[in-house]
Amino acid sequence: MAVPRELIMATNNAHKLEEIRQILGDAFSIKSLSDIGCYEDIPETADTLEGNALQKALYIHEHYGVDCFADDTGLEVDALDGAPGVFTARFGAMNGYGESHDANANIQCLLDKLKEATTRKARFRTVIALVQNGTEKLFEGIVEGNILTQPVGEGGFGYDPVFAPVEADGLAFAQMSAEAKNAISHRGRATKKLAEFLATESNN
Repeated sequence: MAVPRELIMATNNAHKLEEIRQILGDAFSIKSLSDIGCYEDIPETADTLEGNALQKALYIHEHYGVDCFADDTGLEVDALDGAPGVFTARFGAMNGYGESHDANANIQCLLDKLKEATTRKARFRTVIALVQNGTEKLFEGIVEGNILTQPVGEGGFGYDPVFAPVEADGLAFAQMSAEAKNAISHRGRATKKLAEFLATESNN
């Protein structure tokens, strides 16, 4: 039996780690920042998802001497001119709703801002930055959908209770099984591109 390839993901977010591990499967052993003794806040000061993902991956590579990958995800809502984008995790707090990274506050802020909207079209976009062997690679995943008028479902995390991907016939991510969500999600699509690259690389 082949030994799983070890990869460091620049996060301590348990939800992200679980999703990535489910998508990549047994071929990879995904380690978190805590596994390498990193507990500090990693800088995320870029103005794009690509910039933030690469900034995090490079920070870990430079400070801990390990190859790693990092992701950044943004919700882009048409009626809000692409917001919250890079501020997705802090959207509520930036607008006076709760604390940073408070999912309920983020959702309430979003729903309030869309009360008079004539379109609820939106997309989730994930960018994964891989830093290894002195090279940098980016992988993008996008899923189109709509923002619901109220939260539904019990699964997922973040904005999953109010985001309904177009492929899911009106279901929100939070109403889908992990397997069904990962098959079409932004993070799932970006991660599959990462896995394909790593598989191709290992065969060369």
